[in-house]
Amino acid sequence: MIAPVIPYLSEEIYQNLTGNESVHLADFPKYDESLIDLNLEEKMDLVRSLISTGRYVREENKIKVRQPLPEALIDGKNKKTLANLTNLIMEELNVKKLTFADDLNAFMTLSVKPNFREVGKVFGKNMGEYQNKLSELSFEDIVRLQNNQNIRMTIGDEEYDITPEMVEIRYTAKEGFNVGMENGNFIILDTRITDELKMEGNAREFVSKVQQLRKDNGFDIADRIITYYNADDDFEVSISNYLDYIKNETLSIEINKDESLNKDLVLNDYNVGIKLEKK
Repeated sequence: MIAPVIPYLSEEIYQNLTGNESVHLADFPKYDESLIDLNLEEKMDLVRSLISTGRYVREENKIKVRQPLPEALIDGKNKKTLANLTNLIMEELNVKKLTFADDLNAFMTLSVKPNFREVGKVFGKNMGEYQNKLSELSFEDIVRLQNNQNIRMTIGDEEYDITPEMVEIRYTAKEGFNVGMENGNFIILDTRITDELKMEGNAREFVSKVQQLRKDNGFDIADRIITYYNADDDFEVSISNYLDYIKNETLSIEINKDESLNKDLVLNDYNVGIKLEKK
């Protein structure tokens, strides 16, 4: 499929993988419907949705992806489905722990109110009763409405189908947490950043900038370097505590402080100077 677009690269890949003469002489492959795994596709759709929602929560709270967070919490109903994909979710969201919580109410508050524009004429004088019953809905019923499902409710001795359009659902995370939801699936991030996590975030930001400077300087991917830096005391502690990690990630054989460097870069609100030397 990629041969018409990137003919030379696809040729090299094809020959190395198959030992055959040329991808451009090969028949186009036929798909095998028996290999389609709908359960796997649904599982990965859920994973992508949760990761996307979690990243939106980070963005909404101005927390960079490179800043580690203590924990992400997911509805316990998804534990069986996602049990073997927890490491992937943790890596993509950069969290230290993933918990399947059976009671999300411990971390957030849900409230349901009437959509008066939709139900004003439906309930009339019974609006107060409708509003009271919405406030007593179970978490499960609220999630059904979030999933675009109807629920049954008796108002004024008459039974009604309550549709998602007839309510307004609001969710608020409790202190220290932030919540996101898509298609009825909640993800809650513990956004309390400890000093240790902050230092790790600084180290990751430093690595990212060094990698960018390697590229800007035209270094080969395998080149060993000496990294010089100048930084405030707090940021210097982050470098010292994660020295081995930084060396491994940047291929630095030495990391030395040089107070003559101008602090012309801003990393996580710290002024930092960096210079690289190819060894």
